[in-house]
Amino acid sequence: MSIHKAVIPAAGQGTRFLPATKASPKEMLPVVDVPAIEYVVREAVAAGLEDVLMVTGRGKRALEDHFDRNVELEAGLEAKGDDSKLAKVRDSTDLAQVHYVRQGDPKGLGHAVLVAKAHVGREAFAVLLGDDLIDPRDPLLQTMVEVQERLGGSVVALMEVPREQVYLYGCASLDEAATDALEDDVVKVTGLVEKPAVEDAPSNLAIIGRYVLHPAVFDVLERTEPGKGGEIQLTDALQTLAGMPAEDGGGVHGVVFRGRRYDTGDKLDYIKAVVRLACEREDLGPDLREWLRDNVDELTSAPSGS
Repeated sequence: MSIHKAVIPAAGQGTRFLPATKASPKEMLPVVDVPAIEYVVREAVAAGLEDVLMVTGRGKRALEDHFDRNVELEAGLEAKGDDSKLAKVRDSTDLAQVHYVRQGDPKGLGHAVLVAKAHVGREAFAVLLGDDLIDPRDPLLQTMVEVQERLGGSVVALMEVPREQVYLYGCASLDEAATDALEDDVVKVTGLVEKPAVEDAPSNLAIIGRYVLHPAVFDVLERTEPGKGGEIQLTDALQTLAGMPAEDGGGVHGVVFRGRRYDTGDKLDYIKAVVRLACEREDLGPDLREWLRDNVDELTSAPSGS
């Protein structure tokens, strides 16, 4: 199946960033001067997926406004002759064909994916979680699309994490013999467990927020009972798919990601992402790197709470 569509679940309340997210969606938090959600949409487009469905909820109108035309703003910038800012404003509007559907009840990631069924139809599609930003120099999603088109079934992104942190993630078990026959960093997944206890984790390969899914996932999600937290877990549906025959859309492979990932759902990691990406920009990097060199000793020696 050729893949054209991406689904971005964006109905979460962003409570970890309160009060900043009291009146503004967490997906609109700026990473330097670009909303986090735009990085995710750009990643989908770079992988050839220009049909993007955002699964939203109450208080998410700003997402629609960001990717819509702002005629008054454009007219004002054009009148001032500010072509640089005008191009940036128009760029997000022309980036992709962005559609929206509301999730309604917050029943978990699996339910958010199921809400996309009518839009996706019987095609393979990608799911990108907005809290995970993948550096554009590391084409993870494009690799996953290629693996799915070649091997079929569904594909998940995996990342090695310290063993003591596996309880924070979904975790994969592997078919070692089948994996040996595949190329580097592509593995055959036999099972997935949502946030296992450290002693029960089958590996230290954690699922991160990128998926390329066979449409059979919709049939599985419709009969998947709520799991941890009383929510319909996508991990549980993938566990079922892993045990299904290939002719029915079953089978799960993993791509082990070793590139640059920024977790913007965590406050500390969000700050690190802003600093790192700003340091790498031509317009901000030189001055910011110099400022950090001049101030790092003072900042690192400051007592907590000062």
